[in-house]
Amino acid sequence: MQLLSWQDSAVRDALRRVKHNKPFCYGLTNYIAANLSANVLLAVGAGPAIGAALDWQTAFGRHANALWINAACLMSNSPHEVRQAARAAHEAGVPWVLDPVAVGAGATEYDRVVVGLLDFKPTAIRGNASELIALAGGQGGGKGVETTLTSLDALPFIEEFSRIQQCVTAVSGAVDYITDGNRTFLVEGGDARLTQVTGAGCSLGALSAALLSASDDSLTAVTVAHVIYAEASGRASDARGTGSFAVRFLDELSLLDPNEA
Repeated sequence: MQLLSWQDSAVRDALRRVKHNKPFCYGLTNYIAANLSANVLLAVGAGPAIGAALDWQTAFGRHANALWINAACLMSNSPHEVRQAARAAHEAGVPWVLDPVAVGAGATEYDRVVVGLLDFKPTAIRGNASELIALAGGQGGGKGVETTLTSLDALPFIEEFSRIQQCVTAVSGAVDYITDGNRTFLVEGGDARLTQVTGAGCSLGALSAALLSASDDSLTAVTVAHVIYAEASGRASDARGTGSFAVRFLDELSLLDPNEA
């Protein structure tokens, strides 16, 4: 297991590529998280488009540099629209990220639709411990969109799941673990108030998509997204409350300089 931090050159190099390439990232996400997700992408130099409008999900899913799907988009998108986007990305070889929000919390029909998205081979899957344990076939025990378990609890589940699915899986928590089933990275730091900012976890899926677009190493790319999140939130840790923290986090994200000493 390897620790990756802002001090590692791989992190700065990946952020530099995103800022230079300005990837077009298309997403289907819930209306609660859409604004923050777009702003997170803009803060690192990527260009977002969000939502299913007419044939966006097929056209953008096929031609974007990366796609992310937050499963809570099913609040306003049909299962067919969501599958269209995932299918388009998969068939075109576009890297894509699945965030299985609230899987395992007791909504059986919803779970079935989300699990069905695995047919389209997401490049990466990210979520909290309860969601990922449930997705891997365990008892996640989530309360709605909140986890009742730790990231360390999820680690053996996501390692095995990644080997079976041949994808990268990332679990967020006090320590983040990112694995492809053979190699595992850990990311420390950040600020616990990220859990009190609506859409912060969802937006990490969008950032992971942007990083995937700029790297041939999916595991490192997704890990870098988590490092960038931890670094920006850590730099915002002197904010007074959760509202000012949310604004400060975006500020610090936009100010991260891959060339800084």
